[in-house]
Order: sequence, then structure tokens, then C-alpha cells
Amino acid sequence: MIDLLYDLLHYDFLKRALIVGLLVTLSASLLGVSLVLKRFSMIGDGLSHVGFGAISVAAALNLAPLKFSIPVIVIAAFFLLKLSRNSKINGDAAIALISSSSLAIGVFINSCSSNIKSDLNSYMFGSILSISNDDLILSIILSLIVISMFILFYNRVFLITFDESFAKATGINADFYNMLIAFLTAITTVIGMRLMGALLMSSLLIFPALTSMHICKSFKSVVILSAVVSSFCFISGLALSYSIDSPTGSTIVIINLLLFIISYFISKLSLLSKK
Repeated sequence: MIDLLYDLLHYDFLKRALIVGLLVTLSASLLGVSLVLKRFSMIGDGLSHVGFGAISVAAALNLAPLKFSIPVIVIAAFFLLKLSRNSKINGDAAIALISSSSLAIGVFINSCSSNIKSDLNSYMFGSILSISNDDLILSIILSLIVISMFILFYNRVFLITFDESFAKATGINADFYNMLIAFLTAITTVIGMRLMGALLMSSLLIFPALTSMHICKSFKSVVILSAVVSSFCFISGLALSYSIDSPTGSTIVIINLLLFIISYFISKLSLLSKK
């Protein structure tokens, strides 16, 4: 165990992955609670697929993937939010349409462009080796922005999560804060894709929140436990993937799945004991 911890803190690529991963998982866990409760969790999945298409275009044009993807995914976040709330097309259907289209465009560009030297799997499933020093700096800045804004607007996010009509009645601009959540989700998706990949990024938003909801009852306790669960799953997944040479993203998701199953049975046993 000591040797494993030494390796995690000794190699530069693992240190970058550890820093970025903890910041991303913390950001995702905070936002995930609101997204799940507001039934916006599919937006996170849609954004990750849009991100794959954007990163593929950036790679084909020899542009910085993260810097190019940020405005694209932010615009997509606002568009998906509008579709899910106001469009005549069913929200889930619209998100699925955009997600599959973006994924198809990304795969097509990757297969046709001679400029793309990166492995397609690193975009789809993530790769800790793909995190550069520039990615590290940008990820730290963006993650701190996400975490700070969530803490700053926590009370308003709480209100629009549980009772948007009441929030509007009290004078809160609910549409603005819904857009803020979508914006922060877009930023988190961008910085997390390099580690988790397009197909697995949404799991960081969903699993910790659902796991925590099985155990805690109040919004604040769910948010705190979600952050703890998410951080634990990431560190455990990173360490395990390094030890057994498995894909980092999928290992983290599997640990999240196991904790979700455990929390489900704990909640069932708790209900039975009360009867």
C-alpha cells in the first residue's frame, strides 16, 4: 500500500490525474445532486457526447482540444436546456438525437482525418496519459470556478431544485440559475472528458448523487456525502487501475456502481428494520 501511494505521488502523469480527477469528481458530485433531482441528468450525458464531437474537430484542425471544446459545449448546454424545457420535441428524444449525432460526427472525423494522431479510445473512454500540464492548469482554474459558484449560489440552487415555482414567486430568476447549472455542468464535462472519456463522464454526475440519496435525506447532507463518495471512488479507482493495469475511467465507474448497489441494500434494510 505504501509503495502504491508512493507511485501515485511520484509519477508526474499520476499526480496530474490525481489533481484533475479530484477537482472534476468534486465539481461533478456537487452539480449531480441538482441535475438528478431536477431530472436533468441526461443533459450531462448529452454534453459529454457533444464534447467528443468538439474534441474530434479540434484535433482535426490542430487546435487545443479543451479551449476549443469549452464554448462549443457551453452553447450546447444552453441549447439542450431549452430543448428539454420548451421544445415541442420530447426533451429526452431531443437530447438523444443531439448526442448520437455528435458521437457520429466525432467518429467520422476521427476515421477520415489524417491530422488526428491520438487514439480514438482516449477520447471515448479517457486516458490519464492525455492530461498535459496545460490541461492541468486550465482544469484547476475551471474547477475552482465551478466549486466557488456552486457554494456562492447554494441557497438559490437549493430553491430552484426543489420548488422552482416558489423560487420565482420570491423574485428569484429561476431561468438564470437553471442556465448557470447548465453552464457549470458544461465546464465540468469539458475538464472531465480527458480523464473519463465521452461515454463515461456522465457517470460522475449521476452515481454519487443516487448513492447518497439512498442514505441521506436532506439536500445538504446528500451534497456532502456525494462529494465524499465521488472522491473515494476516484482515488480507489485510480489506485486499482494502476495496480491491475485496467482502464481508469471504467474502473472508477465500476466502483461507483458497487457503492450504489451497497447503498441500495442499506436503504432497503433500513426500511425493513423500521417496520
